[in-house]
Amino acid sequence: MSAILFDRIDEPGLATIDVYTRRGGYSALKKALAMPREAIIEELKVSGLRGRGGAGFSMGTKASFIPGAEIDKYLVCNADESEPGTFKDRELMQKKPHQLIEGMIISAYAVGANRSFIYIRGEYVLQAEMLERAIAEAKQAGHLGENIHGSGFSLDLVLQRGAGAYICGEETGLLDSLEGKRGNPRLKPPFPANEGLYKGPTLINNVETLATVPPIIEMGGAEYAKLGVENSAGTKLVSVSGNVQRPGNYEIELGISSREIIFGLAGGPEAGRSVKLWFPGGSSSPVLTADDLDLPYDFDSLAKAGSMLGSGAIIVVDDSVRVVDVALKLASFYRHESCGKCTPCREGTNWTVNMLERVQSGEATPMDLDIIASVQEQIIGNCLCVLGDAMAMPVGSLVAKFRPEFEAHIEAARERNGLGASQPAVEQPVLTI
Repeated sequence: MSAILFDRIDEPGLATIDVYTRRGGYSALKKALAMPREAIIEELKVSGLRGRGGAGFSMGTKASFIPGAEIDKYLVCNADESEPGTFKDRELMQKKPHQLIEGMIISAYAVGANRSFIYIRGEYVLQAEMLERAIAEAKQAGHLGENIHGSGFSLDLVLQRGAGAYICGEETGLLDSLEGKRGNPRLKPPFPANEGLYKGPTLINNVETLATVPPIIEMGGAEYAKLGVENSAGTKLVSVSGNVQRPGNYEIELGISSREIIFGLAGGPEAGRSVKLWFPGGSSSPVLTADDLDLPYDFDSLAKAGSMLGSGAIIVVDDSVRVVDVALKLASFYRHESCGKCTPCREGTNWTVNMLERVQSGEATPMDLDIIASVQEQIIGNCLCVLGDAMAMPVGSLVAKFRPEFEAHIEAARERNGLGASQPAVEQPVLTI
């Protein structure tokens, strides 16, 4: 498979407009500006491109929800890459900033948006500086600004730096932050396509999704759809980390075996170690085990296995790591990042951390594991946004799939701390959400 997003990714100077243009950059923009806007959206639909940020919703369908009326409309790029284990957008912004900008201009033209923003993670200082230079180069070349290439279409593009809050990766929390408010998720509906930034219709997509638009316009939606598998078209950037020998970003064709990614590309665990569990779509995805390594890596196959492709971040955990440590570290992260706006997330994440600390110290009983699992079920689907679910789904799956290890850890910890064998548990108060 020839690379699409990572094509010549390490070529010296590719981040500059001169090299990018010499390699065919901005030709897709000129082609798109000669097309009816509806035709661009149709190409995106035909391509089968699904959002690469986590939700996996069809980009073409999402763009078609933006009303056609001549009103203020906005395009927002979600570059707040904060999902633990995900670092693919960082490489794209650092090495191919102009491909993201070109994709944003085409997408803005398709939906009739005249104002656009890149909301970038605050920690991405180098990437933000490179994007600012690229935006200035694009303006000077006439790709941004008034009456772009004589098309009658105008577009402003502003880079906005975040302050390091995971919640601002949630699209409505991001919009509040862009408006100068505290980054809290909004009630939906209304959805951003109807009432988003400054109450105007807003199309929001992540870096990888928008950077895929120029290749689709160049090659055609039908040709792009030939890549991958049914309902999971195209290529995907995957960030592989954890207990592997060659961690990094890889561009794969959707439908490839997960084993080929983890072992073939990333080298698998060190010699003498085996895969205990792996997160297929970032830390918020329910975990899978070594028995699932031969699953095709695509949206539907992972969903059928009880997990999700998510952001495309594969985190591998080998048999040297205690599962209780994984669960506690994960829950602690989401507790810290909860905005506190809704009760299930605010109370549920804190309660889960406290209970997992009891498990780790040996103060818990096997019955507490049942209560932990029950609380995760109560959190899922009852929060304003998916942050609560992002903790509850993996924690719940860890307890379900590794309960014997949790129980063995409790007994060993009790013995180590001189607490004696666990007795039948006294009924604990259950957190009701």
